[in-house]
Amino acid sequence: MDEMFLKQLFNSVKDGELHIDEAVKQLKKLPYEDMDYVKIDHHRKIRTGKGEVIYCAGKTPEQCASIFEKLLECNSKAMGTRADMATYQVVKERLPDAIYHEKAAIITIDRAGEQQSKGKIVVATGGTSDIAVAEEAAVTAEFYGDHVVRLYDVGVAGLHRLLMNTDKLHDANVVVAVAGMEGALPSVIAGLVDCPVIAVPTSVGYGANFGGLSALLTMLNSCASGISVVNIDNGFGAGFLASMINKR
Repeated sequence: MDEMFLKQLFNSVKDGELHIDEAVKQLKKLPYEDMDYVKIDHHRKIRTGKGEVIYCAGKTPEQCASIFEKLLECNSKAMGTRADMATYQVVKERLPDAIYHEKAAIITIDRAGEQQSKGKIVVATGGTSDIAVAEEAAVTAEFYGDHVVRLYDVGVAGLHRLLMNTDKLHDANVVVAVAGMEGALPSVIAGLVDCPVIAVPTSVGYGANFGGLSALLTMLNSCASGISVVNIDNGFGAGFLASMINKR
C-alpha cells in the first residue's frame, strides 16, 4: 500500500465519493490480504519504502496474475521476478500495461511515473553469459527509479576492457559486479573505485565451478575492501541493495 493509494482514498472520502465505511474496509487490508495460497503484504512499502515483489517461479501463471491484480489495488506499481513467457502472457491478458523484460525474466507494471534518482548504478559482468543475472539486477534498480549504466563483458581474462571504462566506474554511486568462473571481477573493481561494490556470483562455469560456489567463495574471501556479496545468481537482491545505497 503506497502513498498514492492513501491520498486517493483520503480524497475520495473528503469529496464524498467514498463512504467512510468502505474506506475503513479498504484500510483493513493494510497488514496483509489472505488469498488462501498467498498472504499479500500490502503494508510492506509503508514499513520498508518498497512494495512486495512477486517471485513467479513455482507459482502458476494464473496465481501470478491474481497477485499482480491484488497488489495494484493498493499500489501504483508491481514487479514479478523469475517469470517465463507463459506467465507474462496470462498477466498481459488481465493487465494490458504489463511489460516483460525477457533477458531479466521480470514482469513490471508501473503506473507511478517516478523520476529517476540523481546517482548512477553501474552493472558490470565478467562475460556475456552473466548478462541474464546482470539484467535482473539492472531492471530491478530501474524499476525503483535508479539510473543504470550497463558495462558487459569486461572480465579479468581481458583486463584492458575494464580499464578502458574506468570513467564509467568512477561516476557510479555503487557498482554491481556480476561474474561466474573464478569470480575475480568484484575484487578488481573494488580496487579501482571509491564506492560500494556488490558482488554477484553466477552459476556460469565448468565442473569445478560447482554451480557458482567457487565464484561465491572467491568473492567472500576478497582482499579488496568495500565489497558485499549476495547469493548465487541473485541479481534481484543485488539490484535491490544497489537501489537502497544509491538513494542514500
